[in-house]
Amino acid sequence: MSLADVSAMQAGADRLFLRKRLTAFALPALVLAYLVYIAVAFDIAGLAQRARWDNAVTLASDSWSYKVHVTRDHRSGQIDYAVEGERKGAYPEGTRPDWVTGDTVTTVDLGHGHIVRLLPENATEVVIPGFGTIEARFDGRAVVTNLPADLPDWINAARNRVAITTDEGRITITRSKTEIFNYFPGWELFFYTFDSPYHGHGLPGILFGDRIDPARPNLAGAWQDFWDNPMWRHADVAWAIGETILMAFLGTFGAAIVALPLAFLAAKRFAPLMAVRFAMRRVFDFVRGVDALIWTVVLARAFGPGPMTGALAILVTDTGTFGKIFSEALENTDPKQIEGIASTGANPVQRIRFGVIPQIVPVLLSQVLYFLESNTRSATIIGAITGGGIGLLLTQAIQTQKDWEEVAYYIILIILVVMMMDWISGKLRARLIGRRDGH
Repeated sequence: MSLADVSAMQAGADRLFLRKRLTAFALPALVLAYLVYIAVAFDIAGLAQRARWDNAVTLASDSWSYKVHVTRDHRSGQIDYAVEGERKGAYPEGTRPDWVTGDTVTTVDLGHGHIVRLLPENATEVVIPGFGTIEARFDGRAVVTNLPADLPDWINAARNRVAITTDEGRITITRSKTEIFNYFPGWELFFYTFDSPYHGHGLPGILFGDRIDPARPNLAGAWQDFWDNPMWRHADVAWAIGETILMAFLGTFGAAIVALPLAFLAAKRFAPLMAVRFAMRRVFDFVRGVDALIWTVVLARAFGPGPMTGALAILVTDTGTFGKIFSEALENTDPKQIEGIASTGANPVQRIRFGVIPQIVPVLLSQVLYFLESNTRSATIIGAITGGGIGLLLTQAIQTQKDWEEVAYYIILIILVVMMMDWISGKLRARLIGRRDGH
């Protein structure tokens, strides 16, 4: 080997190492540049400044706790007590929480020294340990207080409204009312509202105790009052969950039924005309290229809102997906099995039934069951648009901006339903597909 060859090889090796070093530097630099672009394009700095962490904390606490509202109407002077501020959760006439005392001066003990006094003439005193006593009264249409000019973050004061947020509760004072929110862990009235005779009775007392409601047996009456709970609406929620599952079921299996015969027209082995195959594959591309949410909006305009519209949206989208999957499975079938069936004198339909279908059943069942599980989640969002299923109840609860415990309840139910569908589809796959594979 000449000196020139050695020099050429050395130069080539140097260029190779240089290219590798540049690549090793360029890839991290490219990723860093992309992250910087994202930070600028999506205004990450502005998003962080606009974030309201206090609202996030309030939302999180509302999801696992409940509030008892003590509300004084400044026009009538009447004081109401209600769980979550709802009429259906109002305390019975003549009763109130045990942490509220007094008549002329109503004293609300929020705990740990936090006291609110509802004084005559719509005046209010709020005692905050470590801060002092806040006094509020009305002068014309304004809320006048003794608050200093430099306020802490947990006090928001304006001309017509004062909001105080503490670890023990919240107080809001406006021209029309003074409202006190006292937080407690749990979901109050989840089983029975105050007007139910079974409220306050535990399960042992209902099962083994004396008859609580003279007109009904304990078990039947307790179940009826739970099922028809006007605040948590368990019957409506169960019906909505059923609609969601039904949307997913009808849409998924309907798509599989429609896609299977169409897949034969898109498979080269069963549709020799290229024009037919091309047209059918473009149809599959079109219907699956449009998201199910878009089909939901289109079909809702055509057929009106309802669970059936959601099922049709899932059916249209999944028909394109199943058509592509099934046609690829058909092209990979073993021709020897089909030839064996044909040698017995079977007609084309029999050859497909006994020579083709058994080969693609594992793929068909596996994909259909997987999409059934996935569409159960999708049906929640679709139901929010079409006005059906648990998605509608979830949207309504979010829009109220106060029923976050119901939002948490619906989300937990959705998760449980998805887990159940995953478990059922897994069992079916193991039983049907595993058996066919000889496992």
